[in-house]
Amino acid sequence: MKKKLVVLGLCTFMVCGCGKTIPTLSNGSEAVVSFSNGNGISVNDLYNDLKNNYGLESLISLIDKQILEDKYKDNLASANDYADSTMKSLEENYGEDLLAQIQYFTSFQTIEGYRNYVYVNYLQNLWEKDYAKTQVSEKEMKKYYENNIYGDVLVNHILVTKNVSDDATDEEKTNAENEAKDKINTIITKLKESDNVKETFTSLAKEYSDDASTKEDGGSLGYINNGTLSSSYDEILENAFKLKDGEFSTEVITTELGYHVIYREASKEKASYEDVQDSIRDTLSENLLSEDSSITIKALQALRKEYGMEIVDSEIQSQYAKYIQNALAQAQSQNQQATITN
Repeated sequence: MKKKLVVLGLCTFMVCGCGKTIPTLSNGSEAVVSFSNGNGISVNDLYNDLKNNYGLESLISLIDKQILEDKYKDNLASANDYADSTMKSLEENYGEDLLAQIQYFTSFQTIEGYRNYVYVNYLQNLWEKDYAKTQVSEKEMKKYYENNIYGDVLVNHILVTKNVSDDATDEEKTNAENEAKDKINTIITKLKESDNVKETFTSLAKEYSDDASTKEDGGSLGYINNGTLSSSYDEILENAFKLKDGEFSTEVITTELGYHVIYREASKEKASYEDVQDSIRDTLSENLLSEDSSITIKALQALRKEYGMEIVDSEIQSQYAKYIQNALAQAQSQNQQATITN
């Protein structure tokens, strides 16, 4: 059953909640500010000015806060803890200048206003992640499973680093690079000539490898898979997945560590689709969030629709529609620019 949030307008919050009698102007309008000559600023004057200048931004924040606090009742303590921790960190960094920094770098005029933004943003991120997961199809997940999920592989490597100092000349660096690559190619040649690749690889690792932690063990990295080692080994792992058990790399593998030759000794069967589908969905939804700038806008649109949000004020409704249209257009432009850049 859908929940319904009807937004009546900002004036509702301005004329209520005060125990005092609200004064009226000479024209009968309820006053926010009055003067002795009978003139003043009415509730309607203030409301119209706010909605034309600041109302939409404030209203969207109020809408999302109310919806998200209902959606994530069990996460409110975590959201408050995060907001408090963030503000404490900022206070430690800026001290008495915190308010000035907030006013200079953001549109917020109070520390509490910015804290509320951090709090709501935490809840928004929860929903964006949940929403992104709903946008990942079963077809996409199965395709990812077929192309990107592998069983653990037992990999050995020989690392050759460039023997050159940081203050070396360009010529010295080039010579050191060529020397290291020549050494790797020599190792590959010896492996090609070997009748027992495993035994030869172990011997060559002890003789040539600059990885002190693995050379005495034949260069063994153990059974590895995505996420097992740091990103420095991504290129090694990618090449290992292309090999069959008992095969070695025949081209120089370059990483930030240096130059490598690898030997895939053995492998295990990959996990079943049922066992890894949740992690695949997480991965694909994270990719979607990082690659599609419009996903956060669409996520909040969907949530407001789920709660039956209706903006009664026609002018603000028109502002909201234009705001969404412009935000999606800007996101599409960012996506296109990212595609061109990549």
